[in-house]
Amino acid sequence: MNLDHIEAFVFVIHYGSFNKAAEALFLSQPSVSARIQSLERELDCELFDRSGKKIFLTEKGELFLPYAQQILQSFRVSKQLLQHPTALPPELRVGSTSLASGYLMPNLLRAFAEQHPEVRVKLTTGPSDEILAKVLNKELDFGFVRNLAHPGIQSERIYEDPIRLYVPAGHRFLDAASLSLEDVASEPLVNFECDSLDWLRVHRLFDRLASPPDFAYQVDHVEAAKRLIVQGAGIGFLPELSVRHESEAGRIFAVPLAELAGIALQTHLISLVGENGAFAKTLRELGRIGSQSHSA
Repeated sequence: MNLDHIEAFVFVIHYGSFNKAAEALFLSQPSVSARIQSLERELDCELFDRSGKKIFLTEKGELFLPYAQQILQSFRVSKQLLQHPTALPPELRVGSTSLASGYLMPNLLRAFAEQHPEVRVKLTTGPSDEILAKVLNKELDFGFVRNLAHPGIQSERIYEDPIRLYVPAGHRFLDAASLSLEDVASEPLVNFECDSLDWLRVHRLFDRLASPPDFAYQVDHVEAAKRLIVQGAGIGFLPELSVRHESEAGRIFAVPLAELAGIALQTHLISLVGENGAFAKTLRELGRIGSQSHSA
């Protein structure tokens, strides 16, 4: 498959016409048309609907477009790496869990951009298992995920976010000298469901109780859980970093619970073994700096 033909196809879509694509490629319009026709013959399908004055992609053209763009991008990156082996690629593809994307990544990626302004960053959010699969398939360069084990990846813990019990302003627990699990179980609980083994440890705290706790709300989004607690709908367990702003504003309060000691959500940096060494070193250092600043 000829890269020039694929490039002509992508340029026509980007510029919206054969003439403008030809100008951008420093070619004649017939040359661009010939390249598209050659590509269509090779793929054995029509990529454009030419029935009207405007050009539109056919169904198969729309299906082929993202692959064509990926082929060109992969070629450009690989060419740069071959010409400049020690240079960083122009785009950093990062995957992250929703919690890390919302509360850890903004500061970390901004700091990364200050060190490497020439590198574009693309952030993808998803479950840890999905991020791992994309790293293994080389769809992502790095992942910020819960603790995972796989022989094909290198993993390093870069952040621990303590899980704490939070209550709204004016709650009776704020005046309590100490709390027991029975006290907590007697209150309506906002149950934030998080895909993490560390989070399961919180739920297991209640296993020894005679009566199960009152999980009045089951939510899978931390912002929804925070708002329910702030509004007084219940109390709940949340990672500390996610409620930092509300806590500093006096809208939500952490109360001590001895059983939570040592329980934290762990964020690990993963990448393929032996790859992206320069990036990995920078991200590890920034992750540690971010962890220290958040805990200060």
